[in-house]
Amino acid sequence: MFETARRCGVAASALRFYESRGLITSQRGEGNQRRFHRSEIRKISIIRVAQNLGLTLREIESALSSLPNKRVPNKRDWDKLSRQWRTQLDQRIDSLQQLRDELSGCIGCGCLSLKRCELFNKEDLAAESGAGPRYLIGVEDT
Repeated sequence: MFETARRCGVAASALRFYESRGLITSQRGEGNQRRFHRSEIRKISIIRVAQNLGLTLREIESALSSLPNKRVPNKRDWDKLSRQWRTQLDQRIDSLQQLRDELSGCIGCGCLSLKRCELFNKEDLAAESGAGPRYLIGVEDT
């Protein structure tokens, strides 16, 4: 296990955690030590890339579970996963750009202390969508 952790650039505890979530599998060897098949390195690498892209473990689990028989992703699978993740990332990028562009304006918090709030959030209409900075976290979120 420690060799796999070193090879993949993760802590051994991360491998145990991934395994507990069903993301990767191991065989038990002599002395009950975990032994990872070489193909698991590809899964671990995909998990790391996906996490670096900001995907949650739940999203990664969902993507990997969509593979037939929980197989190790092949080139075609990777193309499919990366296209799916690209769409999600594009949506996040759009949201972050909107957040960046509107950050200095009214956030819909209901403070009514900024003069611009009277234009953007007159009479605190954003409060009908829930508590907090509705324009930053999304009016549709409740």
